[in-house]
Amino acid sequence: MVFFMSDGSRREGSIVRLTLARTFWLLTSVLVVGAAGPVLSAAADAVGAVNADQLWRPFSNDPRNMLEGNWQSCRENDGQYAERVYDHVVNGVGQFEVHMGPRREFAIFKGVQDVHRDHDSPDNLLKPYRVVLDSGRAKQRWEIPSLNLVFIATLAGGSRTDCESWFLVLAPLEKTSH
Repeated sequence: MVFFMSDGSRREGSIVRLTLARTFWLLTSVLVVGAAGPVLSAAADAVGAVNADQLWRPFSNDPRNMLEGNWQSCRENDGQYAERVYDHVVNGVGQFEVHMGPRREFAIFKGVQDVHRDHDSPDNLLKPYRVVLDSGRAKQRWEIPSLNLVFIATLAGGSRTDCESWFLVLAPLEKTSH
């Protein structure tokens, strides 16, 4: 992804994006509400609800980590849980995408696509793709040698039946010498 800065310069980077279906729903809602005029405050509430359903709070303790932070996937009005996708782009080329959610599901796919990919697909590099909950605790560590990555998902405090909060770390796979 190319970001255009306020000074007119460009820089490469990666983003955490909404899934395509969610983006379509959000755009449709904004267009419908825009035409309705007086219901603008209801639209603002709806957009706020979307953001609350899939909250990503980035933070980092280690500059080597590509992705580190808290992901929250909440149940929406339709009963489904929210999902976000992280695109990792280098020199304008999508290297891989990380799917966070819905709920306890995670996926990493080579390349970056606009279409949603099923987490149970053989192209998902994370096996198992669904983290097992055991006595209210859950943690999974995946090593992906083909991308030189390690991905760790740990169920965080504050999780409840309608929202799950996860601490996530995506980092280069450390090579140990023997």
